[in-house]
Amino acid sequence: MSIRYKAIVSSDWNECLAPCGPFDFITYNFPQFETKLFNIFRQYTGNRISLAVAVRQIEQMLPHTIKAEQMDAYLAKAFTTYTGVPDLIEWCSSKDILFMINTTGMIGYFQRVFAGGFLPRVPVISAHPMLRYPASSSDPGSIYELFETRDKVKNSQAVIRSLGIPSAKIILMGDSGGDGPHFAWGSQSGAYLIGNMTKSSLDACCRKENIKIDMRFGVDYSMDVARDIQKEMRVNFMDLAATIDEVVSKNPGP
Repeated sequence: MSIRYKAIVSSDWNECLAPCGPFDFITYNFPQFETKLFNIFRQYTGNRISLAVAVRQIEQMLPHTIKAEQMDAYLAKAFTTYTGVPDLIEWCSSKDILFMINTTGMIGYFQRVFAGGFLPRVPVISAHPMLRYPASSSDPGSIYELFETRDKVKNSQAVIRSLGIPSAKIILMGDSGGDGPHFAWGSQSGAYLIGNMTKSSLDACCRKENIKIDMRFGVDYSMDVARDIQKEMRVNFMDLAATIDEVVSKNPGP
C-alpha cells in the first residue's frame, strides 16, 4: 500500500457495522432456509460449532451457489449499514487510518458491495471464500481468506506487520463470541477494544478470559435482552470518530 497508515481499525461486519447477518443474501434467494441459517449463525458466533462446520452445513443445504446477479438483486433490495458507518470509513481514510473489515461473511458479498458502490471501498478485507467471484477493479487492494474466527487474528497481524503499525494504535471492533479470539489477542497486544452492539456471547467470553472491553458502543445486549433493531439504527457510528482520534493521538509512534 502506498499510503503510510498511522493506525488501524479492524472490525467485524454483521451486527457490528450493519444490522444484517452473513447469510441474509442466501435467505433472500432461498427463504425456506431462513430458520436453519439463523441457527447456524448463532451456533458459531456463540462458539458452539466451528465456522468450518457451519460452512459445511450451508454448502450441503444449498442446491447451487449464489450467482453475482442474485447477489446484486439482494443488495439493491436490502443492503444497509448502521447510521454513519460509510461516513466513519471515509473519515478514517481522511486521517490515514486503515479501516479493515474482518468478518466471517463472504468475500463475494463484499466484492459486489464495492462493485455496486454501496460502501466506500476499503483497502483490506478479511472474509470467508465460500463465495468468491472473479477479481474486479472494484475489489479492495488486499483480500485475506478467513476460514475460522481465529483467522481474524492472523489476518489483522499480517496487515499490521506489513504496515508497521504500533500496538497502541490498533482498534478492534466486534459484537459476539466469534470476536472473542480477536479480542483476546488485542487485549494481550495492548489494542483498544470496542464492543459494538455487544452480545452476551462476547461479554461471557471476555469475562472468562479476563478481557477488558475498553468501550461499549450502541445497544448493549450483554444481559441477553431482546434485540431492538430500531434502537440500533438510531446509533450514529460517526460518534466513534472522537474516540478513535483520541486513541490514535494520545499514543506514541509514527
